[in-house]
Amino acid sequence: MAKNKKKENPVPEDVQDQSEAVPQQEAQEAAEAVETGQAQEPQAQEAAEKPQKDQGQLLAEAADKYLRLAAEYDNYRKRTAKEKDSAWTEAKAQTVAAFLPVYDNLERALKQPTADEAYKKGVEMTMKGFQDALTNLGVEVIPALGETFDPNRHNAVMHVDDEEAGENTIVEVFQQGFLCGEKVIRFAMVKVAN
Repeated sequence: MAKNKKKENPVPEDVQDQSEAVPQQEAQEAAEAVETGQAQEPQAQEAAEKPQKDQGQLLAEAADKYLRLAAEYDNYRKRTAKEKDSAWTEAKAQTVAAFLPVYDNLERALKQPTADEAYKKGVEMTMKGFQDALTNLGVEVIPALGETFDPNRHNAVMHVDDEEAGENTIVEVFQQGFLCGEKVIRFAMVKVAN
């Protein structure tokens, strides 16, 4: 039962000697290069191979980056200022729109005949205060009566044939319209002739 315990090696001995000799040869060449001072770090070798940029080119690139960054910041500043302004105008317009029914009621109260002069004076003062507040906010009444109909500012709810009025002329205003800057808060409700 005693078998030969020696492992069989599928690779011939002369090939094994050559494969062991290759790493030894590379290590010996590297050691000789270090001794003679010819060895270089891999990073240093890569840096030596890359073409060096001169200082003028580096300065031009830095200046270009700076100018681009400054332009981007300027655009950002302008865009945020515009957004802030439009947000303020939108908030103001929504707030004023919520109070316009009060304006309409005061306007109706002023048109009603009354014998009480103190009451009438009080309603007039309230309306004047309301109009002053709107003016201070930059809100304007859209001109309508006698004006040419403009669909961007007026809402025509009635049409009438009138020989005395011109073409597309507003002859009656049912409800005042309001502007905040260029933004229409509420269209004027009008009657248009011809």
